[in-house]
Amino acid sequence: MASPTVAANAYASLARLTDPASGLTKSAQEGSSGPNFGDLVKEAVGSLTQAARASDAQSQAMAAGKANIIDVVTAVAETEVAIDTLVSVRDKVVQAYEEIMRMPI
Repeated sequence: MASPTVAANAYASLARLTDPASGLTKSAQEGSSGPNFGDLVKEAVGSLTQAARASDAQSQAMAAGKANIIDVVTAVAETEVAIDTLVSVRDKVVQAYEEIMRMPI
């Protein structure tokens, strides 16, 4: 179950990707095609890795008696949301590829 904090973090990450001021959505008229898709995927995987490491660290701290259960659950939920998001993006990319492959030449 996602908490309001997890949802807020996910929305903030999405907002950073679509924010015109961030430089990620520059138009083609300006001569810039924006960031490389591979770079965006690399950033998403890096974010997932950070969330997983934070979750592991919280779990280890809980096992040692140094962390609160709420912090552990929050870290695990954030990791779950990151994984679900990455899987959804992967599914959409595969679906788009399959659709392109079905197009007549």
